[in-house]
Amino acid sequence: MSSPDQALADAIAGRLRDVPDFPLPGVMFKDIAPLIADPDVFGACIDALAELPAAREADLIAGVEARGFVVAAALARAVHAGVVPVRKAGKLPPPTVSASYELEYGSAEIEVPVGLLEGRKVYLVDDVLATGGTLKATIGLLSRAGATVTGIAVLVELSFLDGRQRLADTGLDLDALLIL
Repeated sequence: MSSPDQALADAIAGRLRDVPDFPLPGVMFKDIAPLIADPDVFGACIDALAELPAAREADLIAGVEARGFVVAAALARAVHAGVVPVRKAGKLPPPTVSASYELEYGSAEIEVPVGLLEGRKVYLVDDVLATGGTLKATIGLLSRAGATVTGIAVLVELSFLDGRQRLADTGLDLDALLIL
């Protein structure tokens, strides 16, 4: 999608809740709970993502813990694909492959199951793109696990944090339904 649909973007924006100083002082958290609680707007988001060619050609939809799971499961159902969870370290049974990365307010480690991704086409989704650290680490992790990533989509992109630029060297198309 070259530019977000304005009516959908406005509907998404109207259902975001700003939470100041969460999880740390100085961070303005974008809560998507009101968005995913609205069946019409959330459904429109999933319908828009399901129209993207990179989503339709995927065998699996990968969602990043935890809000990305919600988007991934709904999108996977819409495009008749499976779901692969990208979990925080220690949440999946072994064997797994993992990646560590830096966040805007700390560091984290994620993992995926070994053996699930070899030779599979995977579309990556998450709720919010901030600095891009999580998605960049996930792309590398999925590739190391044997997958071909077909593209990336988020519900909301926080453009002032330059996450899109951090992902530019991946060569993957990035779609955002709302760019703030």
